[in-house]
Amino acid sequence: MDKFDDLLVANKEFVSHFTSENLTGQAMKGLAIVTCMDSRIDPLRIVGMHAGDAKILRNAGARVTSDVLRTLALATHLLGVNRVLVMPHTDCRMASIDEAGIHQAILDKSGIDTRSLDFQTTSDQLASLRKDVIRVESNPYLAQGVRVMGAVYDVKSGLLTPIE
Repeated sequence: MDKFDDLLVANKEFVSHFTSENLTGQAMKGLAIVTCMDSRIDPLRIVGMHAGDAKILRNAGARVTSDVLRTLALATHLLGVNRVLVMPHTDCRMASIDEAGIHQAILDKSGIDTRSLDFQTTSDQLASLRKDVIRVESNPYLAQGVRVMGAVYDVKSGLLTPIE
């Protein structure tokens, strides 16, 4: 537990100012954000929202995977989501290296062979984003009328740029 002491101390401070006890689990602003796990991204602040306003789905590269679609099906039918923002970012490792390169980097660092995993790297981030937006838009399991937007978040300026 000692490696987590900082978290437990921080949580005590968090509890002393906690004000979210009345949130329901619904996405109060009707939004789901699919974004990267990159720690430079604060998805709610980027779009001017707060806890309870949106559902946040994160993975390496902000890719629309089967698990993201499964989660969006639940969110659009049961949790108030009627808008989806797919939001990768600039300076993303998943857009700066190919599959072979990421597998080699992990092998070099840890000695573990990860070739059975698909990390979904991309050499064309905008093309991948467009494909992921279409994947959400065309998914038959989502609630009717869900709107989808793709936009790239710039980690240096904070600017969110929608794609066509």
